[in-house]
Amino acid sequence: MKTAVVTDTASYLTPEQIEKYNVTVLPITVILGDKQYKETEELTDDKFYDYLRNEPELPTTSQVSLGQIQEAYDRLVDEGYDTIISIHLSLGITSFMDNLRMFVKTYDRAKIYPFDSMAASAAEADLVMLAGSLAQQNVDPEKIISKLEDLRDSTDIYFAVNDLKHLSRTGRLSNRSAIIGSLLDVKPLLTFKDGKIFAIGKERTMHRAFRMISLEIQKYAEEHPDWNIHITVVDSNNREMLEKWATAFAGNFPEARVSKSHLGPAISVHTGEKTMGVVWDKDFENED
Repeated sequence: MKTAVVTDTASYLTPEQIEKYNVTVLPITVILGDKQYKETEELTDDKFYDYLRNEPELPTTSQVSLGQIQEAYDRLVDEGYDTIISIHLSLGITSFMDNLRMFVKTYDRAKIYPFDSMAASAAEADLVMLAGSLAQQNVDPEKIISKLEDLRDSTDIYFAVNDLKHLSRTGRLSNRSAIIGSLLDVKPLLTFKDGKIFAIGKERTMHRAFRMISLEIQKYAEEHPDWNIHITVVDSNNREMLEKWATAFAGNFPEARVSKSHLGPAISVHTGEKTMGVVWDKDFENED
């Protein structure tokens, strides 16, 4: 049995991570006006953010097509894989997982395990890297899925956006009507709950958002004293703040592993520019 791992560009894995964990990554399409671009392959962050700032027509996205999926699966089968674990963007913010589950019912060239990350970005990436690591060790795929479920269940995500304009426009904010009016001129704090995005609070500055997230991580650490914790700081074209937060988390939580990641166009379409996020979970690289 030979197991492959497939994901989409919303995981924002680095080229080094893709190679290390032997992952197949399928691009989400970003639409700027009348032009379509495959994320990471054809669209740079600079071009995207320039468009976001200056063009009246806001960008949109198109999910990975089932044609792309079949082509990738067929190629992996031809390379000798008979099992594929396919980890993707949360069903709560895209219908792709439903479409994939329907597709695999009729795909008979390999055993496919569709897995909903119930998140995006670094939370999705951690799942993909864990699956890749276990697949390289020839762990049984059912055991891999169990490990993925455990990691997913251990994950918390908080992020602060400059405003709710983009999330409200794209319909990705689940409790929009209840909270949008009270979040003007502040930094809305959001989280993933059951794979959907919810606004949970507000802070006047990113510094205050950082302090609130730090308190949540501290509570998490106290609730799980036997766990090694992995903290990933994520930015949407906010590199200076990314470095400050990563340094501060490393100082506040010296026992944790602290990583950095970025949001690309496909997610920044919804969050807007200058978003800061933090993902924390049980460290899959340092399990006791």
